[in-house]
Amino acid sequence: MQADMKFNHCVQQQALENSDNKVWKWHIQDPASQRLTWNKPPKSVLVVKKIQDASLLQPFKELCVFLTEKNMIVYVESKVLADTAIAGDESFGAVIQKFCTFREDLDDISNRVDFIICLGGDGTLLYASSLFQESVPPVMAFHLGSLGFLTPFKFDTYQSQVTQIIEGNTAIILRSRLRVRVVKKGIIVTNGDSEGSRKSMQYQVLNEVVVDRGPSSYLSNVDLFLDGHLITTVQGDGVIVSTPTGSTAYAVAAGASMIHPNVPAIMITPICPHSLSFRPIVVPAGVELKIMLSRDARNTAWVSFDGRKRQEICHGDSITITTSCFPVPSICFRDPVNDWFESLSQCLHWNVRKKQNYLSSEEEEF
Repeated sequence: MQADMKFNHCVQQQALENSDNKVWKWHIQDPASQRLTWNKPPKSVLVVKKIQDASLLQPFKELCVFLTEKNMIVYVESKVLADTAIAGDESFGAVIQKFCTFREDLDDISNRVDFIICLGGDGTLLYASSLFQESVPPVMAFHLGSLGFLTPFKFDTYQSQVTQIIEGNTAIILRSRLRVRVVKKGIIVTNGDSEGSRKSMQYQVLNEVVVDRGPSSYLSNVDLFLDGHLITTVQGDGVIVSTPTGSTAYAVAAGASMIHPNVPAIMITPICPHSLSFRPIVVPAGVELKIMLSRDARNTAWVSFDGRKRQEICHGDSITITTSCFPVPSICFRDPVNDWFESLSQCLHWNVRKKQNYLSSEEEEF
């Protein structure tokens, strides 16, 4: 059974009245004050490990032994245990017997897990997010991959850090996701007669939706609608629709600004647009975006969701994107602000420059 949890809201509205009129005033809460507290102690944890990475075997085993000693119910994906280095370890066999296993896209564990521990890089966190299409348990991500922008915890002191999470009262950031609905228009042929059919798929996306030209040598040519109104036609290699969390991923490589995850927004970034004036834009969270192939497009387009589930988009198909009601509660090492700037500095080397030398008073005269 999933433990009860609660999050502090970051925006509050208060009405102030005087003798003349009523004044509405917004009180913006400091993001660093957002905390996770448990109404009931957590009893179950999902451990997500990067597949086929030998460097993670020992940390994975150590963590699982520690969790079982704390009488936690440990959930592990079946394909993780298929690794011969894990399944063939006789000394680890007693721990494996205590695991609860599941299979991606087949077993629903959304109401069984109290929190998640990720071992790997940013891709491991994205994968963990994709396992939950509705409410997501709090995620604790250890930096055991290559970049680690979204993984603030070091594994050296995992015991004290995990214990602190179990006890509660830790800093947390709610990373917004995108709710994406893809409607494909197909053709069914029956007794020589053709008729249209529609297939709908829905995804929860933490980083970005990427629409690109795929293997074609032609420019992609897609129409972009906002709340039902055509705002522009994207002609170029494609377009990225990202969350603030995703603004530091593919979008920043395409020239977008970096947005703190606490900012409620959706970013639209063209990929190599055939226009000097097409710059990335930020729109409010909650608007509905729709992407379709233009009528005069020379080729189809391709779409992917956090780098997965890649599929072709044809004439008549549509991609509808808006802010999801199910964010990813990401546990912070310190707090949302300090963790973000630490990642900018350590992972992206933001504003790293050799400092200018001091100018002496004698030099100022020349």
